[in-house]
Amino acid sequence: MSFAHLTLATRDVEKSCEFFDKTLGWTPIHRPGNIGQDVAWLTIAPGQELHLVRVEDFEPSPFEKEFGRHVALEFSAKDFAALKKRLVEAGSELIDPIRKTPFERFFFRDPNGYVFEVVDADRVPETE
Repeated sequence: MSFAHLTLATRDVEKSCEFFDKTLGWTPIHRPGNIGQDVAWLTIAPGQELHLVRVEDFEPSPFEKEFGRHVALEFSAKDFAALKKRLVEAGSELIDPIRKTPFERFFFRDPNGYVFEVVDADRVPETE
């Protein structure tokens, strides 16, 4: 079994789609238009997608945080500075981790209020 897609609610599908495309390189893909509401689908990686759905009264959860709900992504630490710059320029809030780890990582809050963790793709996973 593998990860297929993640669906996120947003008040503005077009702006959210643009954010993920410009900052993380998740490219929009065309899917059948039989959903009946404002949506966008993006490719994250082969076989993995992000689905954005417009929800007019969407509000982010107060549980969006390091020790709560967040989405973790792998990215090469050597490119963290450029990624952080793109994120800030696109309206993200960078968040320092609370828990110390032997590898580099950081968190960001996207313009919708969702929290994402970015970990060094070349890290050695923690065992204890």
